[in-house]
Amino acid sequence: MSPTVEFWFEFASTYSYPAALRVEDEARARGVEVAWRPFLLRPIFAEQGWQDSPFNLYPAKGVYMWRDLERICARLGLPWRRPSVFPRNGLHAARVACANEEASWLPDFVRCVYTANFAEDRDPADSAVLASILEGLGQTAAPILEASRGDEAKAKLRRRTDEAAAHGLFGAPSFRVAGELYWGNDRLEAALDHAAG
Repeated sequence: MSPTVEFWFEFASTYSYPAALRVEDEARARGVEVAWRPFLLRPIFAEQGWQDSPFNLYPAKGVYMWRDLERICARLGLPWRRPSVFPRNGLHAARVACANEEASWLPDFVRCVYTANFAEDRDPADSAVLASILEGLGQTAAPILEASRGDEAKAKLRRRTDEAAAHGLFGAPSFRVAGELYWGNDRLEAALDHAAG
């Protein structure tokens, strides 16, 4: 059985974009499996008294983040376009992801949602955007989107978010390996190296 890294991500998270686009290739190179774990940061931020992204609450931090992300994407050869709205609401996309964590198309869906937001300036809160992504992956969008609006999908995402909080997650992307927490796109390799032993 291959070692596993849990990849905890939030669709509104800027640094989760490059992490999501490279985690699978980096993991494969080390013989590590990826467990995709969508969750919501808003309830976790609310516990800290934040009603917005810290990158909006602390403008200097936001200015740095946008330039840093631009540099990261250029270095990795990833497409980049600063979203015209930040943060965007990733709730519906997270419900789709959470309800389909075991689907073979999930990693591609996650990457496409991030690309839509951070490279194409398209809103993942728009059902038409999600439908176009799903259809592009060869899926029939209507039943997937309908199921994601149901009580079961909503409850699963709430449980995932509660689980993230119980694990001590405070931001995204986060990686868990054998109970150890690694936070940030720049800790991806360290988490995978730990998983690989």
